[in-house]
Amino acid sequence: MSMVDLSKFKTRGVETCFHGRHLQPQIYAGLDGRNWRLADYVARGGYSALKKILGADGGPGMTPDQVIAEVKLSALRGRGGAGFPTGLKWSFMPRQFPGPKYLVCNSDEGEPGTCKDRDILSYNPHIVIEGMCIAAYAMGIRTGYNYIHGEIFEVYQRFEEALDEARAAGFLGDNILGSQHSFQLHAFHGFGAYICGEETALLESLEGKKGQPRFKPPFPASFGLYGKPTTINNTETFAAVPWIINHGGQAYLEVGKPNNGGTKIFSVVGDVERPGNFEIPMGTPFATLLEMAGGVKGGALKAVIPGGSSAPVLPARVMMDLTMDYDAIAKAGSMLGSGAVIVMNDKRCMVRSLMRLSYFYQHESCGQCTPCREGTGWLWRLVERIETGKGRAEDLALLDSVADNIKGRTICALGDAAAMPVQGMLKHFRDEFAWHVEHKTCMVSQHA
Repeated sequence: MSMVDLSKFKTRGVETCFHGRHLQPQIYAGLDGRNWRLADYVARGGYSALKKILGADGGPGMTPDQVIAEVKLSALRGRGGAGFPTGLKWSFMPRQFPGPKYLVCNSDEGEPGTCKDRDILSYNPHIVIEGMCIAAYAMGIRTGYNYIHGEIFEVYQRFEEALDEARAAGFLGDNILGSQHSFQLHAFHGFGAYICGEETALLESLEGKKGQPRFKPPFPASFGLYGKPTTINNTETFAAVPWIINHGGQAYLEVGKPNNGGTKIFSVVGDVERPGNFEIPMGTPFATLLEMAGGVKGGALKAVIPGGSSAPVLPARVMMDLTMDYDAIAKAGSMLGSGAVIVMNDKRCMVRSLMRLSYFYQHESCGQCTPCREGTGWLWRLVERIETGKGRAEDLALLDSVADNIKGRTICALGDAAAMPVQGMLKHFRDEFAWHVEHKTCMVSQHA
């Protein structure tokens, strides 16, 4: 397979390079794992966007409305999975609310296959701090928290060090850079529960309670942390903000495609030669991303889960014609999600793969909703029964029924996350499941 022609990624205002495993237009630019300190970030132009909006660079500054307008123009969509327009979310915050308001960064990255946010916090923590400080200015917020996944404690420690550097340099705290903008930012160490990636469960955990999702409405914008208006965005979303402010929303939009502005970090894992995180313009063909990851390892491409383990699987013939953006993947019947691209070659058994995914979701169910608490266990037991040669003819219809009775019937999206992989596998690879039931063995191993 030929090397990627990097000239096609020379986009407006963005210098790209292939460094190790990473294509680095914006967030990863110039990083090698050692230069994450404040001095290194400032040398790369860090905190210039914060200075720009506050007028600390000698310019006129920007009003909060101007900041939000640029983010809206950029078509930046939430990078945590939902893909909600970021500028629109910021505009929901009641800026004139008289009491406390909160800003929260969701760094509780726990979905199988997803490993981008921990890289950002490890290699470029100050870009998240600057992005959050800009967001706080735009929404009139004085206090923020970064909720960091419990199984990456060393990343939490590094972020704490970065916070200390930012405070000492005057980029956080009261009257930042001599302005009227004050913002206190704190790190919070989670406990490794996948459910706390759901924003209201995260808020419950942040308040010191059991991490279980809340009923909505009310939504966090009106009733969030400690019952006060709260805006929650993903790590990568905040990391994109400084570039937008420095170069303009229109420039960011043109890096990607309409309704899908800028770049996106994809965690390419599974059966590839060079697994890793790759930052590419939105709308890049999947075939190009696969080539950057060295191509398929150990066989031919069979299937891809394009947006983290909760996204429905797509067969190779569909995936190879797609571009990596929210709209194209949704049209194909899956979702971009967190950007975790799980590649499976033709030696993979879909039944065994689904069994492993179903075990994860039944293990991580918080147990609050009956359809999820009971249904995820049924999904796992049914798939395990089929995989171990004990499947019955009626089990495929039963799997369909259980998934249907979970999806859309729970407080949060974890129920859907458990049901959609089952529905996707049965839609595209039902013959493998039927073979397991009929022959009590694996179709893939029989034809290897």
